[in-house]
Amino acid sequence: MKEYTFSEKKDTRSGFGAGLLELGRTNENVVALCADLIGSLKMDAFKKEFPERFFQVGIAEANMMGLAAGMTIGGKIPFTGTFANFSTGRVYDQIRQSIAYSGKNVKICASHAGLTLGEDGATHQILEDVGMMKMLPHMTVINPCDFNQTKAATIAIAEHEGPVYLRFGRPAVPNFTPADQKFEIGKAVMLNEGTDVTIIATGHLVWKAIEAGHKLAEKGINAEVINIHTIKPLDDEAILKSVGKTKCVVTAEEHQMNGGLGDSVAQLLGRQLPAPLEMVAVNDSFGESGTPDQLMEKYGLSTENIVAAAERVMSRK
Repeated sequence: MKEYTFSEKKDTRSGFGAGLLELGRTNENVVALCADLIGSLKMDAFKKEFPERFFQVGIAEANMMGLAAGMTIGGKIPFTGTFANFSTGRVYDQIRQSIAYSGKNVKICASHAGLTLGEDGATHQILEDVGMMKMLPHMTVINPCDFNQTKAATIAIAEHEGPVYLRFGRPAVPNFTPADQKFEIGKAVMLNEGTDVTIIATGHLVWKAIEAGHKLAEKGINAEVINIHTIKPLDDEAILKSVGKTKCVVTAEEHQMNGGLGDSVAQLLGRQLPAPLEMVAVNDSFGESGTPDQLMEKYGLSTENIVAAAERVMSRK
């Protein structure tokens, strides 16, 4: 198993803030809108340096989406910022009708996604957002794994024409991907080549997949670990090539089983390459209040859960 190391842990939302600031300096068409969560979304630096391109809309997320859609008509590239729950569930109608339907060039940037929002509880911990967004025609869905990758993704989506849902989080996680990486939308990242089982992970679960790979190696199991940062469009070629070799797959994500990455992989394999599949995800449940680590453990999103899923799926080959 290839060794990956990190010098520090950083929150992915700060990667978004850093990427947005860099975009502000390099692309005058980039504008930012926030629904009363400037600090939480790390949009402070952009607001300070480019006050004329920053719009505080208050607690009016639906209005924010309408404003963003309108700004694209004048050639602006709006980046909206609020919690993932308020970026999707609260404003689904506005996104569907005003942004996705007409393919507006809006970048919907969503922090505090999944269980790792923590103590704020189930009302704020959306676990359905990837499914909601990937079902919309024209929508690109991206879920990067660390600070560096989130920064790179933020910069990359400004060059992509069309609506994008960019999902990131609150907790500090290992920052292990290259600072100078080239982010390619729709292109999976091979982290470790293996022959016994494919582990496909996204977001915060990527580092746990790497840890699981090491634990499996100690048991003599050679795991192929892939970082799927873009859930839509999915890198079908990379997945089919890997599963064609290993003959079984585990998906890992901080999202509901229904509608998430595992669901997309299952559809792909069902159409083109039937193979045993295990999903490490939240199983048809809302979250609750607790620390991020407590919640990830309780809802089965730990390194040990990935290891166990790999062993189960291998037994079904």
